[in-house]
Amino acid sequence: MLKYPHLFSPITLGKTVFTSRLFASPMSGRNYDSQNRPNADCVAFYERKAIGGAASVCIGDCVVDSASGLFGEHMVHLDDMNTHSALNRLSHGISRHGAVASVELQHAGLYATGTRARGLPVYGPVGGIDANGDEYFEMPEAEIERIIASYASAAAWVKSCGFGMVTVHGGHGWLLSQFMSSKVNTRRDKWGGTLENRMRFPLAVLEAVRHAVGAGFPIEIRISGTEVTPRGYDLDEGIAIAKALDGHVDLLHVSAGHHEHREVFCVTHPSIFSDDSANIGIAAAIKKHIKTPVASVGAHCDPELLEEIIASGQADVVELARALMADPDLPRKARAGKTEEIRPCLRCLQCFSGLITNGQIYCAVNPEIGNEVEYRSSKVAQPKRVLIAGGGVAGMQAAITCAERGHRVVLCEKSERLGGALKCEESVPFKGKIRDYLAYQARRVAELPIEVRLGTAVTAELANELAPDVLIAAVGARPITPRIAGIDGGNVRLAEDVYNDAGIAGQRVAVLGGGLVGIELAIHLARLGRDVTIIEMQPTLNNGGNILHQHALDNELAAHGIALRLGTRALEITAEGVRCDGEVFVGADTVVCAVGQTPLSVDALRECAPEFYAIGDCTTPKNITQATTMADAAARRV
Repeated sequence: MLKYPHLFSPITLGKTVFTSRLFASPMSGRNYDSQNRPNADCVAFYERKAIGGAASVCIGDCVVDSASGLFGEHMVHLDDMNTHSALNRLSHGISRHGAVASVELQHAGLYATGTRARGLPVYGPVGGIDANGDEYFEMPEAEIERIIASYASAAAWVKSCGFGMVTVHGGHGWLLSQFMSSKVNTRRDKWGGTLENRMRFPLAVLEAVRHAVGAGFPIEIRISGTEVTPRGYDLDEGIAIAKALDGHVDLLHVSAGHHEHREVFCVTHPSIFSDDSANIGIAAAIKKHIKTPVASVGAHCDPELLEEIIASGQADVVELARALMADPDLPRKARAGKTEEIRPCLRCLQCFSGLITNGQIYCAVNPEIGNEVEYRSSKVAQPKRVLIAGGGVAGMQAAITCAERGHRVVLCEKSERLGGALKCEESVPFKGKIRDYLAYQARRVAELPIEVRLGTAVTAELANELAPDVLIAAVGARPITPRIAGIDGGNVRLAEDVYNDAGIAGQRVAVLGGGLVGIELAIHLARLGRDVTIIEMQPTLNNGGNILHQHALDNELAAHGIALRLGTRALEITAEGVRCDGEVFVGADTVVCAVGQTPLSVDALRECAPEFYAIGDCTTPKNITQATTMADAAARRV
């Protein structure tokens, strides 16, 4: 008997049977050639979700009209007839595993910055000036009719390319939601003003798409159930929009928020500070008012909770994005009842940040993402004896990858437990996913043929005794102690010690260092009722390159009244606080050092094996993404 019978019951949309209620929600892969056509890496990225058991896999960010609808350069152009071969390869890669391949039909409307960059006019429901000072224009009726036809042509095109469903994007502030919103669409003609008029354009799009793809072909529409900001519409309006769409689509996909309003970014994309399935209440509220099946999206990851969502009728489908990157096999493992084998998503937003800053998605906890083609061949012909020094994030991943490839592995950790530097954060409430991830990795180490030696530091003598073919050093780093007068005072603590025991911090806390360690510790202490000030020498906080996680951090810093002293150098620590340059004094009972780490030396180990690799923090202090990626790459070079 299935552990989650409701989650894995089939659902019929149109004339298509979907094998379960677990869908892979729209995501942009951005692995395209110079003409924005999917390449082999792109196919592998989406195909991996189908292999893992998702009932449907949706390709995100596919523009229906590349002249007027681009929000960026990296979008699949559905009006490019030369995409036929590439899109067929993509749909085939998904559908051959039993999943339904879908395409997201997108148009950015007044946020079409890619269109503006090409020197073309940008249209919204009405004209105006955007937050960047750029002008956009009211979309003429002839352009409205042309865009309606573009949606229909795009839908017919992807159907001819082998896709089995289309997802019309009508949420997150893009073109269709701009027309649906009473806050944006104040037109005075038949395309705006009243709800009936505001819905005329999206309903005309859906009618044209239906005519193009034919009866029985599944059509999904994504909406924001509420935009969760005074600048957008509320849940009551979201319900009214859903009721107007009822019966015009086969699946109503309920998201939340607005892509271009920073204050609600972490509603649309729940962060580490959010609960699992954070937005389900919005979908459940809308479902009460319509007959069309409802899908929910937003921080879905726990099969127990997802089963309850389907069983209780809060939604008919749950759509997963980041959880299926952390573990593409989540559906397959959940169906087998092996939930303990599911690798947890940290909700760190490193994947999305990497997409924006580097044009490539990588996952903090799953080094396969972005390297799917390489992972198709894993076993080695000649196993080697591998010694790994250090059982933190990098060391555990190196051991797991080496063992999975067939090598004989000895993993040594000088402490009495695996987990490394992150163990100190496990008791922090919003770091629960870190705890789950470390426990998952430790279980993988225990399940694989890895000899683990705890309480054992790797010395040159031990390495010479074991005589490995390969030595991988992952010994980590130690906190830097800044040269500040009074740094050895009794009121000074290291960040890791306060993470381990927040009780050692007084009521007023000054945190030296505005990197992720210091910021997140400040938030943790503020949530416990402490008065916290962050002192940082640089003029801005350092998010470690994770620009979207910074949105979540900024929200928490503001919500908990954490004071920021940026561009400020600490000169002296006294019993009363911290004296800084510029005649600034920050009163504090406790001063916490979070100014960075310095790598531990591995020089003594470099000549102890024919092959030697140094990974993780003992090279340059890394984040989780960099540590797991470096560890996996080193293990694959063995």
